[in-house]
Amino acid sequence: MTTVDQPVDVLLSDGSAVQLRPISPDDAPGIVAMHSRFSERTRYLRYFSPYPRIPERDLIRFVTVDHRDREAFVVLAGEQIVAVGRYERLGPQSPEAEVAFVVEDAYQGRGIGSVLMEHLADAARRNGIMSFVAEVLPTNGTMLRVFSDFGYQVQREYADGVVHLSFPIAPTEATLEVQFGREHRTEARSIARLLAPRGIAVYGASATGQGVGAAVLGHLRDGGFTGAVVPVHPSASTVAGLPAYPSAVDAGVPVDLAVVAVPPAAVTAVVADAAAAGVHGLVVISAGFAEAGAQGAATQRALVRAAHAAGMRVVGPNCLGVANTDPTVRLNATLAPALPPAGRVGIFSQSGAFGVALLAEADRRGLGLSSFVSAGNRADVSGNDLLQYWQDDPGTDVIMLYLETFGNPRKFARLARRIGRSKPVVALASPARPPGVGDSAGPDEVAVAALFAQSGVIRVDTVPELLDVGVLLANQPLPAGGRVGVVGNSSALTGLAATACVGQGLTVVDGYPRDVGPSAGAAEFAAALAETASDDRVDALVVVFAPPLPGQLTDVDADVIAALPAALALGKPTVATFLVGRPPAGMPAYGGVEEAVRALARVHRYAEWLRRPPGVAPELLRVDRVAAQAALRDPPDPNALLVAYGIEPVASVSVDSLDAAVDAAAGLGFPVALKAAAPGLRHRVDLGAVRLDLPDEATVRRAYAELAARFGAEVLVQPMVPPGVACVVELVEDPAFGPVVGFGLGGVATELLGDRAWRAVPLTDRDAAELVDEPRAAPLLRGHRGAAPVDRAALADLLLRVGQLADEQPRVRSLTLNPVLARPDGITVLHAQVQVGGPVARPDTGPRRL
Repeated sequence: MTTVDQPVDVLLSDGSAVQLRPISPDDAPGIVAMHSRFSERTRYLRYFSPYPRIPERDLIRFVTVDHRDREAFVVLAGEQIVAVGRYERLGPQSPEAEVAFVVEDAYQGRGIGSVLMEHLADAARRNGIMSFVAEVLPTNGTMLRVFSDFGYQVQREYADGVVHLSFPIAPTEATLEVQFGREHRTEARSIARLLAPRGIAVYGASATGQGVGAAVLGHLRDGGFTGAVVPVHPSASTVAGLPAYPSAVDAGVPVDLAVVAVPPAAVTAVVADAAAAGVHGLVVISAGFAEAGAQGAATQRALVRAAHAAGMRVVGPNCLGVANTDPTVRLNATLAPALPPAGRVGIFSQSGAFGVALLAEADRRGLGLSSFVSAGNRADVSGNDLLQYWQDDPGTDVIMLYLETFGNPRKFARLARRIGRSKPVVALASPARPPGVGDSAGPDEVAVAALFAQSGVIRVDTVPELLDVGVLLANQPLPAGGRVGVVGNSSALTGLAATACVGQGLTVVDGYPRDVGPSAGAAEFAAALAETASDDRVDALVVVFAPPLPGQLTDVDADVIAALPAALALGKPTVATFLVGRPPAGMPAYGGVEEAVRALARVHRYAEWLRRPPGVAPELLRVDRVAAQAALRDPPDPNALLVAYGIEPVASVSVDSLDAAVDAAAGLGFPVALKAAAPGLRHRVDLGAVRLDLPDEATVRRAYAELAARFGAEVLVQPMVPPGVACVVELVEDPAFGPVVGFGLGGVATELLGDRAWRAVPLTDRDAAELVDEPRAAPLLRGHRGAAPVDRAALADLLLRVGQLADEQPRVRSLTLNPVLARPDGITVLHAQVQVGGPVARPDTGPRRL
C-alpha cells in the first residue's frame, strides 16, 4: 500500500508548487504527450535507445501498477504530466527493487528527481523493500548526482557501458539532513518570491476608492513600492490614479504577486488570470472562506488546489496582507495604513485584526520591522514557512510569532530548535491544551511553557510582553549570565526591581541595588551606571529613574537621559524604567519595573539555552524495527512492540477467578504480587489494591478473595522483583509540539502536584538526562537522606527508547509505564499501557509535501 493514495502538493527547488500522485491507467494519454515533448537526449538517457514512441504494450505496463511490487508516481504541473518515477521489485518477496524516473526537459534541474526519490523510497519501505538498484549511463551526470547527493551509501559498478548502482533506502541521519535541507531551501525560496516581487497585480480595488482592495492598493502606491503596481479592473481605465487593465497580462510587465480582494465566488477566475501572467503567489485578503462554514471551506480548498496547480502559493485567505521594509522593495500590501520603521524584526501573525494591533504597537515603540506576514486562515503559507525564510534572511535578526493553533506542531518544534540557535524566536501562543489520553492529561501550563523554552522559543502571554521581549532582543546584546546590577534614584523603585529579579530567577549582585538618591544629578547618575556597567560581576543592568521634585535640580543636572548613552558604552544589556522623559535610542524602556525585569529574565533563559550543548540522538542497541512493524499488524501486540525497542515489562497474567490466580502464581513462581487490574489501581498500595510478596498458595487465595471483593474479579498476577523508587514514564500528543515524553516519580502526592518533566520527540541524550533530573522529587533518585542513588543512566536509556518509539511509530497514540522501579543496579518496568490507533501520516514525517 502506498502512502500517497491521494494527490499531494510539493515544492520544487525554485519555490514553485507541483502535484504528485500515483499513476493510473487513465494517465496513458498524458504519458504519451510527455514522451512526445522529450528531447532525443532525454529519451536516450532514460531508455538507452532512441525510443521515438511508446509501444502500446509498454504503455499499458507503464500505467498499470499494483502499488506494492510495482509502484509509479506522476508529477503534474497544472493538468500536464511532466515527470514519472517508478520502482519494480526484483522477484517475488525480494527486498530489492529497481528504481527509475524521467523528467521532461523544461522541468529538469528543479528538484523533481529528489522529490520522486523520497516518495518512492517511502512507499517501497512500507512494502518491505529495503534497497534500490538502478542502471544509469555514465554520461547522465544529473541522474548520478540525484542518487549520490541523497545521503544514501551508494555502491557503484561499471559494466557493459552502464553504471550499476545499489543502495539501502532506510532513513539515516544523513538522508534526513539532506531532506530537511532541501525542504528548508524550497520553502524559503517560495516565501522570498512573495516578499520581493517585481510587480504586483491588485484584484478587487474599486474605482470609487471604497473597500479593502482600494485600501491595499493605496497603501502599495503610497508606501513607495519599487516595482510595478497593476490594478486589474473589468472596465475602469484608471484606479487610484494608476493605469488599470482588464487582465494582468495586458499590463505587459513582470508580475510576481497578486493581491486578491474579490468575493469568494470570483476567486477562480482571478487565479486563472494571475497564472496566465506568471504570478508566483496570491495574498487573499477576502473573507468568506473556511471561517464562514462548510461551503466556504470547500471554496478555500478549491482555491489552494487551483493555485498549487499553477505553481503558486497562497497567503490567507481572510488575512491582513504582507509587508517588506527593505528599501529596495518597500512593500506594504496590507490593510495597515502605516508600517513600523525599517528594522531587523520579522513578524508573523495568524490573525488579521491582531496583526493590525501588533504593527501599531510596534510602531509606537519604535521596533524596526524587516518583514511581516498575516496568514489569516493559513490555508497554505504558515508560520513554519516564515521560519524557514527568516532563518537565512540577512535582514532579519529577531523573529516574532503570534500563533493561535499549530498546523504542524512537530515541524514547528524541529524548526524552532534549529533556528533558535542563530536567531531568537519569540512566540505569543496559548499554553492551554485539550485533555490528553492515558493516565495523564499531559503537560500543564507550566510544563508547556518549559517545552517552548527547551525548544529555544521565548514564549509570552500578551502583546505587550511580545513587544517587551522584542525591543530588548532587537536593541541589546544577550546577557552573559543571570547576575544583575540594579541602579536608580528611588529606593522604593530599586527595591521593587531587586525583588522582581529574585522572583524571575535572576541574581542581584552583592552591593546592589544601588540607590543614588533623588537629588543625584545627571553626572552622578551616569557615573553610577558606568561603574555598574564595568563591574565584572554584573551581566546585565536594570535602570530605574523617577523624576526629581520641581526645582530640586538644575536643567543640566536633571538631563539624566542625555547622560545614559556614554555611561552604557560597555555593551552590557540594559533595561530601563523611566517615569518621565523618553529613553535614548536603542535602550529598551518599560512602563513598569516588573515588565522590564520579566523581559530581561526571558532573554536570559534563552541565552542560557544557547550556551547549553544541544545533545545528540544516540544509536540504541536492541532495537528491531522489523519486529516493531510486525507488532503493529492488526491486531497490534503492544508488548511485542515494547520489546522491539528494548523495553521489557515484567510478565503479567490477568485472571478472573481464584483457581486461575493460584495457577498463574504457580506458573510464575513464588513469591508473587496480586494487583487490582484497573489501570488506575495497579500501583495504589495506599488503597489496598496491591498485595506484595505472597509466598505460597494459601496467601494467594486469601489475597485474591480480598481484592476481588473490593475491586472486582479481574486481578493481575506478577512475580516479585526487588524494590526501588517508583517512577512514571509517559508519552502523549501535544498540540504545540506533537509527541512529548514525560517523566516523574510515582505516588499520589507527585501525581496530585503534576510533578512531571516533559520533552518533545525526538529526544537527545541531553534531553533524557535533563528529564531524569528535572522533577521536584528527583533528589529521591540521587540518594536522599542516605538512600543509595539509583541507576539514573538506565532511566535515561529507557526515556530514549520511548522517545525513539514515539518518533518512529505514529500509530502509537499514548504510552504509560507505571510504575518503573529504579534501583542502584538498574530498572524494572512493572506495567505498560499502550494505545495504538490506525495508520496515520503524522505531519513532518515521511517525504516532503505541502
